[in-house]
Formats: sequence, C-alpha cells, structure tokens
Amino acid sequence: MTKYPTGVAPNKGHLRIWFMYRGSRRWETLGVLDTPKNRKMAGEMRNNIVYQIKTGVFDYRSSFPESRIFKNESVAQDTVVTLRAIADTWLKLKKPELAHSSYKAYERRIRVTIEMMGENLNIRSVKQEDFLNLRNELLTGYHANGRNYKVRKKGRSVSTVNGSMGDLLALFTFAYSNGYIAANPMANIKPLKKSIKRPDPLTREEYPRFIKACNTRQITNFWTLAIMTGMRHGELCALAWEDIDLVAKTITVARNLTSEGLFTPPKTEASNNRVICLVDGAIHALQDQMEFTRLCPPFAFDFHTREYEERIPDQKTFVFNPSVGAVNGNYGAHYSVDSIGQTWTTTLKRAGLRHRKAYQSRHTYACWSLAAGANPNFVANQMGHTDAQMVYQVYGTWMQENNTEQIAMLNHKLNEFVLQVCSTQKTA
Repeated sequence: MTKYPTGVAPNKGHLRIWFMYRGSRRWETLGVLDTPKNRKMAGEMRNNIVYQIKTGVFDYRSSFPESRIFKNESVAQDTVVTLRAIADTWLKLKKPELAHSSYKAYERRIRVTIEMMGENLNIRSVKQEDFLNLRNELLTGYHANGRNYKVRKKGRSVSTVNGSMGDLLALFTFAYSNGYIAANPMANIKPLKKSIKRPDPLTREEYPRFIKACNTRQITNFWTLAIMTGMRHGELCALAWEDIDLVAKTITVARNLTSEGLFTPPKTEASNNRVICLVDGAIHALQDQMEFTRLCPPFAFDFHTREYEERIPDQKTFVFNPSVGAVNGNYGAHYSVDSIGQTWTTTLKRAGLRHRKAYQSRHTYACWSLAAGANPNFVANQMGHTDAQMVYQVYGTWMQENNTEQIAMLNHKLNEFVLQVCSTQKTA
C-alpha cells in the first residue's frame, strides 16, 4: 500500500495536509479522495507550500480561501496599518539589540525610504513594483512623480541603496512574520551588484606634501598618527593619554567617538581593547603632542557600553584637544569626527593633492604596511578586523599590483640566506 508523504494524512476518506506557518502547525483539507495518485500530488503540493513559506511568498488566502482561519478576520483585514506605524513598531523592538550609532543609522535610512514611499500608505497595498521603483529613485535621485526628491544632484551609491533595501527587507519580514501582511513583497528582490572599491592611499611622494600642508602642529600629529597606525577617526578623537604606553610603544584602543558625539566601544568586538604596536613615526608624533595636551585636566564623560541603556561615568585626558591654542572658548576637550574630516579635505586642497575621502588614511596604513612585507594577519589585527579575510578582499588587487616590491624584498632576504649558506660551505 502506498505510504503517505510527509505532511499528508487521511481525513474521512479524503486527504488533508499540515505545515508550519508563523510558529503554528496548520491543517488544511484538500477535498480530494484518498488514492495513491492523490497522495503523491498532495505531497508535492505540501512541499511547494513549505518552500513558499520559507521564501516569504506564500499567500495563505489565495491558496486556501475557505480556510477557517479567515472566518473571523474580516474586520482585521479592513484595518489600515500604515508604513510609519509598522516602522515605528519595528524600530522600537529593534532598539535594545543595536548600538546607539547603528540604531540612528537604521532610523535615518528608514525615515527617508518611508517618506519616499508614503508614510500613510497601507502596508497591505505595497507591491514588489513599489520597491523596484523606490530602488530606481534612490539610485537616480529622481522621484517617480516627476519631482526631484529633496533636490538631490545625484543618486545614492549602490552600497547605500542596498543598505536601505536591506532595512526594508527586515521591516517587511517582521511584518510578514507577525501577520500584518499575507506575503512578503520583498522576498525575491536581490541586492544590486557592486564593484569592489579599490583603496586610494597617499603615495610616498604625496605624504610629505600633505603633512607639510597641515595648518597646526596638533593636526599634523593627528594625521601622522592616523596614517602610521590605521586607527579609525572616531578612535583617534577618543584616544586618551591613559591608553598609551610610550615605553612599551603601544596604544590600547578602548573607546570610539560616534558622529553623534557619544563615547562607545570600538566598532567591532575585534577592535575593542586591541593593542597597536607603534612605529617610530607614530612615537615621534605622540612625543611632540605631549607638549600640547599631556598636562591638560581630565574630561568627564559617559561611556555607553554595548549593553542596552548602560552608561559608565569616566574621565580621561584626550590626546588631541582643540581647545589648546584656540582663540575663543567655543571648543571642547576633544575633536568631533566631522571636524577632523574637514581638516583632511582642507589639507588636501592646501597641498594641491587630488581629493579622496578621509578614510583613505586608514587605507594608506594598510597599503604601506603590506608593501613593506607585513603579514596580512598582523595588519588585520592592528586595524581591528576579526581575521585577514577583509584585508585580502579590500587589498588583494592592490597587493598583486605591487608584487615588484615583494620580489625585491624576497631577493634581498633570500640573497642574504643563499650567500650565508655558500659562505658556510666554502669555509667547510
């Protein structure tokens, strides 16, 4: 006798199937006779439903319009749930698991996309076409109704658009999982392909011109340390003398300053409390900076840990302090991340160098270190990456283009070894 496929069972001479839907086991009668052929067809139907549920495209009402679960839902289906309402609910529930800066980024991106789609739009009326139109609008900066959205001169980058679409996918997956919508219209929208951005470091010829163009010694020391350590700018703004051991020639990275002005742990777990080994150029910059800020009074602040709503009072003496030498009293005890980015742009212009983003200071450290023969694992550790995979992904092409320097280094090292062996053999 033919066995029943998984999820298929008899029901008074007919067949019914079961499947897991939103955390509950659902039984639905098929209304077909219990025959071997129908059992096979029921099993295939059930497998297809399971796949649709898994991919987020299952429409329960159209598949089983007479199901008992819809008998008492007429009022609920008529209730309008707006995009803004579901977004507010999702962000509220998401907040405890995110760092403050990450939450603000989510909130900002969701606000923009919801405004473009329509805050008061019924979430049940949103179609896949709406998301594809939104994606095009984000890419081009041109709104579907014929007006420029917030008069953007150009569209957003592919990375930014993928991030915004990823936020909406998470939002609508939440809505689907909690019964606000019968199917997820974003389920089959794939991220846009993007090219890997190549690093654009300062060259060895550009670096002296850049440093010479810095308008103060303190800014000179800041960017020297940034390029010689690969530290993130928020980590440098939050760097304190208590984190530095000039005898051991190390920096312990213990905190980060966000663009909102909050002191938090560094960006990733691998970045937190990592020990950076200082090269001579970094040590000289710090020794020069001591003259300006080492004896400044400590500054009190709240340190926001990764635990939700936890703040720890702390006080530190910051290495870079804009109030030193300031003409007026409008400066605080540490630089902001935005103001540091402005000094980079200004210095590039003053030096007559081609513009690139301030983050290239970090790329400069990595490229120079790899060109000098540093182990990629060491570079990854110094920069706060979990492993060397990120180094290979970002700098792989650049490393291949600089193989000539690697060959020169190998020739130098191997020639020393070969000459030593030959000398030993001749002596013997």
